Amino acid sequence: MESNFPTAEELAAALRAGEVTSAELTDEAIARIERDDKAINSICVPDFDRARTAARDADRARARGEDRPLLGIPATVKESYDVAGLPTTWGMPPHRDHIPAEDAVQVSRLRAAGAVVLGKTNVPLGLQDVQSFNEIYGTTNNPWDHGRTPGGSSGGSAAALASGFGALSIGSDIGGSLRTPAHFCGVYAHKPTLGLAAHRGMVPPSAPALPADLDLAVVGPMARSARDLALLLDVMAGPDPLTLGVAYELTLPPARHERLRDFRVLVLDEHPLIPTGSAVRAGVHRVADALADGGARVERHSPLLPDLAEAATLYTKLWFSSAAASFPVEVYEELRTHAAGLSTDDGSLDAARLRGIVLSHRDWVAANNRRELHRHGWRRLFAEFDAVVCPVTPTPAFPHDHNPDLRARRIDIDGVAYPYLDQLVWAGVATMPGLPATAVPAGRSPEGLPVGVQLIGPMFEDRTPLRLAELLERRIGGFPAPQ
Repeated sequence: MESNFPTAEELAAALRAGEVTSAELTDEAIARIERDDKAINSICVPDFDRARTAARDADRARARGEDRPLLGIPATVKESYDVAGLPTTWGMPPHRDHIPAEDAVQVSRLRAAGAVVLGKTNVPLGLQDVQSFNEIYGTTNNPWDHGRTPGGSSGGSAAALASGFGALSIGSDIGGSLRTPAHFCGVYAHKPTLGLAAHRGMVPPSAPALPADLDLAVVGPMARSARDLALLLDVMAGPDPLTLGVAYELTLPPARHERLRDFRVLVLDEHPLIPTGSAVRAGVHRVADALADGGARVERHSPLLPDLAEAATLYTKLWFSSAAASFPVEVYEELRTHAAGLSTDDGSLDAARLRGIVLSHRDWVAANNRRELHRHGWRRLFAEFDAVVCPVTPTPAFPHDHNPDLRARRIDIDGVAYPYLDQLVWAGVATMPGLPATAVPAGRSPEGLPVGVQLIGPMFEDRTPLRLAELLERRIGGFPAPQ
């Protein structure tokens, strides 16, 4: 593979300077996909004919003097977004022929900004895995090691970016689905503040594409540089024009600081419910050292940090309570039976998942009230700090594991096996309270696999972790393409 893929910002500059056309960039991206994606399998639904037409339209628009944020830049879209005329299946075989008539709001925003959509990227069944495979489109491989996963559920997008298949992509996140693939593939992703970006049209194929306020879930940008993340977030952010957009406009506050030495950062490398693997711990330390060397104030402990164990339990219950709403009745009843048999003193995350599935509305309200207390705790912490650095998951990308029983799977952390789904606790640190989090590359493991960290910022201050990501990229480097 090539080792230097240009960023969207660099492509935009070349297009404005007349050094290249969008048609040329699009043909080059398509040729690379046709040559290299047989081994990766990231682009599950190509849309090359319409992409070439869009590229020619972009070139004509530029010739007329137009200049939009993404005009002529090739991009991809996660399969779970509705794209008019293309299948949206979420990897579910019964819906393999579901073809929406309208674009999702974020696809419309991409097109309005001038992006050239190359196609859709692969996902796990129902978006419910830390990997990306399904019966319709098969398995997506990690570009760094084809025997390993690129992550999920936005794994196809991360693998496509790492392979040079377009400069930008859009994904979604509730359990780290933006951040984990970025961490596993060595690229960048941003989980926006809850509610910042509209997600109409990013719905299961059995559901209508209506505006709704989803709990925990967000849509967000993926890229090969921190500045590209900010560029794409500006396109994506803002309320749905059918709901809050009728009355409100978005104005994000600027980053708290422009210089690295002005940042106050809390660094975490340990979670009370799961150990951190040595490769990921080394990545966290590498970032901490870079921050300190750049003059930032770096702390390793703070009494203001909300209880991470309680946060993980709340996150798990809230998430699985929401997910269970779409379970078939017979599956729900079986799980309810299992939950009823739990010991009252079982405080495991597996028990929290089962309890969340059968959570009553009364208990959900109590859990939500606890979440509000955690949010207030984070406000207090962010009065003293500007960002928190911590792992995305405990390990780099792991080998493919297609055991259909997720509860039977295990994740290997430095030779010790742990419950597979427990690795999601780090994703929940930002997701449960709805905070923005930027995943950034932090080097490689001894085996040469990418390692990333996440930078968590204050609610609705998304530009703060994005700016810190940009400053870190300058100091420790960014996306290192697979060889």
